[in-house]
Formats: sequence, C-alpha cells, structure tokens
Amino acid sequence: MKMNRDRYFSETEDQDNNAFSFIADYEGNEEQLFDINIDDDLPVLPLRNMVLFPGVFMPVAVGRKSSLKLVREAEEKDKYVAVVCQKAEQIDSPDFDDLHTIGTVGKIVRILEMPDRTTTVILQGIKRLNLKSITHTHPYLKGKVQLLEEEIPPKDDKEFIALVEACKDLTIRYIKSSESIHQESAFAIKNIGNQIFLVDFICTNLPLKKDEKIQLLQFNSLRDRTYRLLEILNREVQLAEIKASIQLRAREDIDQQQREYFLQQQIKTIQDELGGSGQEQEIEEMRLKAVSMNWGEDVLAVFLKELAKLERTHPQSPDYSVQLNYLQTMLSLPWGKYTADNLNIKHAEKVLNKDHYGLEKVKERILEHLAVLKLKGDMKSPIICLYGPPGVGKTSLGKSIAASLKRNYIRMSLGGVHDEAEIRGHRKTYIGAMPGRIVKSLIKAGSSNPVFILDEIDKVSSDRQGDPSSALLEVLDPEQNTAFHDNYLDVDYDLSKVMFIATANNLNTIPAPLLDRMELIEVSGYITEEKIEIARRHLVPKELEANGMKKTDIKFPKNTLEMIIECYTRESGVRDLEKKIGKILRKSARQYATDGYFAKTEIKPTDLYEFLGAPEYNRDKYQGNEYAGVVTGLAWTAVGGEILFVETSLSRGKGGKLTLTGNLGDVMKESAMLALEYIKSHASLLDLDEELFEQWNIHVHVPEGAIPKDGPSAGITMVTSLASALTQRKVKANLAMTGEITLRGKVLPVGGIKEKILAAKRAGIKEIIMSADNKKNIDEIQDMYLKGLTFHYVKDIKEVFAIALTNDKVADALDLTVRKECKA
Repeated sequence: MKMNRDRYFSETEDQDNNAFSFIADYEGNEEQLFDINIDDDLPVLPLRNMVLFPGVFMPVAVGRKSSLKLVREAEEKDKYVAVVCQKAEQIDSPDFDDLHTIGTVGKIVRILEMPDRTTTVILQGIKRLNLKSITHTHPYLKGKVQLLEEEIPPKDDKEFIALVEACKDLTIRYIKSSESIHQESAFAIKNIGNQIFLVDFICTNLPLKKDEKIQLLQFNSLRDRTYRLLEILNREVQLAEIKASIQLRAREDIDQQQREYFLQQQIKTIQDELGGSGQEQEIEEMRLKAVSMNWGEDVLAVFLKELAKLERTHPQSPDYSVQLNYLQTMLSLPWGKYTADNLNIKHAEKVLNKDHYGLEKVKERILEHLAVLKLKGDMKSPIICLYGPPGVGKTSLGKSIAASLKRNYIRMSLGGVHDEAEIRGHRKTYIGAMPGRIVKSLIKAGSSNPVFILDEIDKVSSDRQGDPSSALLEVLDPEQNTAFHDNYLDVDYDLSKVMFIATANNLNTIPAPLLDRMELIEVSGYITEEKIEIARRHLVPKELEANGMKKTDIKFPKNTLEMIIECYTRESGVRDLEKKIGKILRKSARQYATDGYFAKTEIKPTDLYEFLGAPEYNRDKYQGNEYAGVVTGLAWTAVGGEILFVETSLSRGKGGKLTLTGNLGDVMKESAMLALEYIKSHASLLDLDEELFEQWNIHVHVPEGAIPKDGPSAGITMVTSLASALTQRKVKANLAMTGEITLRGKVLPVGGIKEKILAAKRAGIKEIIMSADNKKNIDEIQDMYLKGLTFHYVKDIKEVFAIALTNDKVADALDLTVRKECKA
C-alpha cells in the first residue's frame, strides 16, 4: 500500500488530482462517477497479478507492446478500457480462456515515462463489467462487455456503516502489525470518509491473493463484499499478530541462548580445524535427502547402514572416499522418477516422419507401442533391435523415438566393450570401483524411463575379464530387468520402464540367447527414390547450414541428386551421399570466398564432373536382344537392385563340357547345372536333338567378372539363356526375369523384389517374369514404382519359355550346322 500511495502522490502532484481531492469529488457526486455510457466493444487491458476496483486509482507498469499501444490510443482518444486480470501471470499473449471474465471499466488518467525507461499508467476504476468474448486480437485485445450494476446500501444504513468502520479498524491493525507495509498508510485509511470508496480502496491495496480479490469483485452487493472483506481482514490480522508474537518471543530467546550459541560456534570452529564439521554436515545433508527419495524399505535400510558406516570412518581414511562415492551414487540415481509419455499418436507419427523418410516398419512398431500404452496405461517397454547396413539411420532413429515420446534420450556405444564390469560395475571392495555404464547412463538421463540406445551391440567382444554380452542378458530380458543387479550398487534397480533400442550391422555375431530377447526389425538399405527424398529433405539443408549457406543459395534438382546416387556412390545408407553433397558445397564456398558470388546457384547433372570428377560407378543398361543366349536377370545387392546379364555361347567339342565363369558362388553354379539338366531332360520341349549335348560345349558367363555373385534367384535366367543359345531363338525385347528353379521345372519365389523392380525400371525394362508366389510382394509396393511395368507370374519353366523365347532366330547357319553335326 505504501508503494501505491507514494507513487500516486509523486506522479500526480502537478495535476492537482491527488487521492484526497478525488475522494472529495467522489463523495459529492457518486452517481456521476458510476453512471456512464460505453460501447459494447471495449479495448481489453490484461493485468498479470492486479485487480482494479471501481472508484480507485491504481498505477500499473506496462511493458507489452500491445498494451502500450492500447493505453496510448485510449488516452489520446479519451476512451474507456476494460481492465481484467489474467488467470496465469506468465502468459504473454492471453486469449479469452486465459482471462477472468469479471473486471472493471477503467480510464487512463495519466501515462508516465519513468527514469528507468519503463512506462507507468495511472488507471481509475469506474464500474464493474463482465467480459463476454474477445472480438479482436490485433493490434491489441478488444472484447464485448456488459456493465454490472452495484447494489449500494442507503447512506443512513447503520449496519453497513458499522461494517465499514470494522473493516477500517482491522485494516489499521493489520498495517501496524505488518513490517512490510509503511505505517503512513494507516493515515490514508483514516482520512477516507466515503464508505463505498473505502471498501474498494482496501480491496485494491491490501496485499491479498489475486483469487480473493477476484472473488470480492464478483459480488454485486456492496454489503456482501464488505462482509467477505471483513472475514478476510480478521484472518489476516490474526495471522499478522501471531507472526509478530512469534518474532517477539524469538528475540527474547536469542538473548537467553546467545551465550550457548557462541560456545557452539567455537566448538564448530575447532571441529573445522580438525576436519570433523564438514563431515557431519555432509552426512546430515545425505540423511535428509534420503528421507525424500522414492525408495523401498530394503533400499533405505541398505543406505542408512552404509551411511552409519561412513560416520564411523575417519575422513582421511582411503575407505572414506569409496564409501562417500557409493552413497552419492545411490542418491544421484533417478529412483522412481519417470517422465510422462506423450501418447498423441498423430504427434508421434508426425515427428517420426519429419526426422526420417521411409523406415515404415520401425515407425509402425513405435506407434503400436504407443497405442497399447495409451489403452493399458502401463506396460513393460519393448526391447527392439534395429539391424541393417551402416548409414541407414539406426542410431538417429533413437533420437526421433525419444522426441516422439517426449522421453529423455541416452546413448551407450558398445563397440569394443570387452569387460563385463563395464555393464554390471565393480564391487566396492576393488580400488577405483565404479558403477556400470547402465547405472551411469541412468544418472545422466535423470529419469528411470529414458529411450536407451545400445549402439553397435554386435561389436561386443569377450576376453579373460568376462563376457559383456552375457551381462546384457539380464538387462534385455523383460522378465529379469525389473530387478537389475549392479555389482557396485548391490541393490536391485528397476529397468522395466526403460525402452532399450539396440543397433547392429550383423546378427551373426550376436549370441543366440541375447538375440532371442530382442524384437528384430530390419532397417534395409534405401532405394534410389528414397535416397533422393532423404537428400532433398534432410541432407542438402543440413550441409548448406554446415557450410554457412542459406537454403536459397544453391539448389540441387532431383535429376542431379539421382546422378550423384547412381554414378558417385554405392552404399545402402546415405553417409557417402552426404559427403558428396558436402564436397560440392565446399567447392562452391571456396569459389564464393574468392569471387564474391556463386557461379552456379543450381547444380545440374552436367556440372558434377567439375565438382566430383569422373563418375566412379556405372549402372548397367538394357543392351537389346540381338544375340541368342543373352538374357537379362535381376539381382539384389546391399546397395540396391541391379540388372545382370547371363550369356551362353556354344563351341564345338566332344563330351558336352559345361564351363561357368563370372566369379559365381556355389549356389549360383548349382543353378546353372540345374538349368542344363532340366533342358537335357526336356530336350523335346524345345525341339532339340538329344545328341546335340555331346557335340557342343556350353559356356555360361555372368559379367562383371570381378564382382562376386551368388544366390538362387538367377535360376530361370540361366535356363532361358541356355534354351535361347541351344535353339538360337531370340529373347523377347525389354524383358527381365528373376526366380529360383527346381529340377522338376518349378519356379520358386525370391527376395529383394522391390529393389529389383526399381533396378529394372531404371534400366528401361518393360516386362518382368517372376514366381507367382512373389505377387504378394508386388501388392505391397506403391503404384508409383510399378508404373510402366508389366508382370508375368509363372509357376513352371514352360511358362517362362512361352513368354521369353520368340520364334525369330538369330543365325540359321549355326542352327543348320548344329543339326548336321547331330545327324552325323
């Protein structure tokens, strides 16, 4: 109250408009003050923690730009404003739901620019109002209001006069018993003669809670408001007098206890010199902190036992620091502290899609977990293992999962870990003992339910110090990790709420028991179309920022990105692609630093030779069907799909020797032998003389010879190649095939269909032959990837011959020679 009174007098002295002159005017003309006409639509001035009552002057510090504009326009145009209070003071841009609907019509008396460059506005309350709605938010709030009538008791109402006098007396008692309010404020209260103004003046200036002031303002009857004010004043006066009484007794106790206090301080000083005081203080702090920890009885008992042991240990003893570190570790762990999961499925899906393109299986699994958690309310977190080639985003996916769940994120790299104590910790009896990395990571995370990335779990190795992968069995078993036992802690810790996500490149090096405890999700390599989208959405903006450029400085069209992917990288992930983009931008940055401008703001495919040199890789293109015995096959590699050519040639020679070249693996060699045996046993199907195989040697080659190749998916390609060479019939143009064969001529399904189809499309293939059992794989592929392709689904080799072999022969002379030799 001292602040309001002093500031008001000092700021309005030159206007001859002080509180006392206002009260005199108010007393003589009450009806004129409250009888006003206003528009339904008023500017709304929100106050953070202040409530204005009718008839009262109140200084308000204005800081928001919108509020400054409002008060200046209102003063300039002599307009009224609706003064309301915010529900929460920290909101900077409140809307209708953030405001109390009860308020006061206010008038801008004066705007003062203070020496500290702040603006203070003197407001005069006129009449109570009800805020119906907000109609405008720019440049400041405006809203529809309704004036509220005041039920004022008659001037000769003795009961009301007695109520007001009681409030005045209690207010003066409160001021006298309070040290925070200037005693001169009591003088101002005594000199207020108007009863209505006195009630509203006390309501405005008494340091009450905001909600209580709002409650007082809501009363339509001034009598009811005064009764409620009297109740509040009684409470505050009693509390103030009790506080004053306690402080008085405290001063008396100080005199009695002063001698003892100084003696105790001397003892503590002596203990400080001996090193004992600090120990006691630290122990007492840990004991107090232990009481507030969310521990079970067994853990608390262990802690207090170890704390008692620390008290008995001399501070200069080596065991003291070991024991102290142990107790501090126990106190640092987030026992029972859990972050609230964000169970908004759409938000999680949006975050995952924003951070990573593709990876549909992983995203689907996370959203499933969220859905079950939303339905059940509580469940054990899944233990997921993401496996796939390097650079496909396994580790960064963990950050996105943590962001979508709004959990803390922690990563622990297991590459090269070979000591079991790294996982489970050392026992306290060892010198330099410390907890395992699981416990240390939880301390760092600060909660007991983080997203915990176990990176490179397939790189864990074992030696004479134990097998870390065996220690991980307990961590990654949902049935056991509710009571994970760290050797250092020597008490059980619940890890069941932690979402463990392991990453691996190769599952073959992970022990089977550990593999069995994890849910395996394959993160396969990206296809070219996906790499283009990843580069466009993530890699290019990231590299532009890393090289100090704006998004508009240099552009990469899709055909340029495709050429970088096809001709300058060969990988499953996108790490090398990111490096190539970075290399282009670094060269552009150097050119800009030299010349002051970017010579090329759009990188075209023809510019790549200048930035990256000659293409490092070449993709195979379809070569036509001019030769018999050359058939296009489809292959899957770790870096995507490829087309390959199976070539068969005949040469005269007795014995019918079969030669296989092209760096073929055992499975592929067996496919070639199967293909030849099938044709020998079904020679009549192709109108071949059986003696033909004794007079001609057969050579099957699969370029490129330096690249190892293996797998059964080239089976039908080899059969077709042999049949085409032996019959000299051309293969249908723009046709490719994939599928495994059996000795009976059945066509079996193969994998990598999506990658193979995209490779065929890039090579200009129009028709594809595959097993009928692979149709389900085609149905899962988006239509945009299948456009322009025709699929033939077969079950037998005969169907392949009917589709692939034409009646157009390449070399009749060779055909005749073959037949002549056979007859001879």
